[in-house]
Amino acid sequence: MAEHPVPVEVGPSRLQGLLAVPEAAKGLVVFAHGSGSGRHSPRNNYVAAGLQAAGFATLLLDLLTPAEELDRRNVFDIPLLASRLATATAWAQQNAATSGLRVGYFGASTGAGAALLASAMADGRIGAVVSRGGRPDLAGDALAAVHAPTLLIVGSLDLGVLRLNQEALTRIPAPRRLTIVEGAGHLFEEPGTLDHVVDHAIDWFSAYLPAAEREARHAPAP
Repeated sequence: MAEHPVPVEVGPSRLQGLLAVPEAAKGLVVFAHGSGSGRHSPRNNYVAAGLQAAGFATLLLDLLTPAEELDRRNVFDIPLLASRLATATAWAQQNAATSGLRVGYFGASTGAGAALLASAMADGRIGAVVSRGGRPDLAGDALAAVHAPTLLIVGSLDLGVLRLNQEALTRIPAPRRLTIVEGAGHLFEEPGTLDHVVDHAIDWFSAYLPAAEREARHAPAP
């Protein structure tokens, strides 16, 4: 499959997605969008393009159907969104183009809470999580069960969300880091700030997705 995104339908709800798989991909990053956003999010597509250029496959996915989006309660239903990420992960493991790739999550805003909850539910099967301007606190008590290495990226001007990320960081037992992008607000609309997000995400996924695969392949036999 070419690295240019192609439309896909995921799971029994036929969730709409955009899948890009570079040659010899290092891993697959599934995106969890924030409230009111979806697979066409310009910021997440920008991040996805950077990850693709660095050798990662990406899946940008609408976690709700058009009918479900009409009920605003669904937009903030973190367990529902997390279950859809789990469905997408299972789909990717069966899809011929991505079945051999270790999965990571990239969550933005409320999608970060869903990504962390889905990671906790996956019981160590998710390779890494990156959050951009996220609400990790929405994962609640599940933060204590997150075993995927987690990077929280927050803008220095996003003070309320920064405080929530600082508190959440102390509750995650996995390797974790909080990275503050100076001069960035919640949406990282300031010039150059989203490029910092791309660079940090590439570094984090490069450190954990391919490395974890190599360790698994070369692990001694029991």
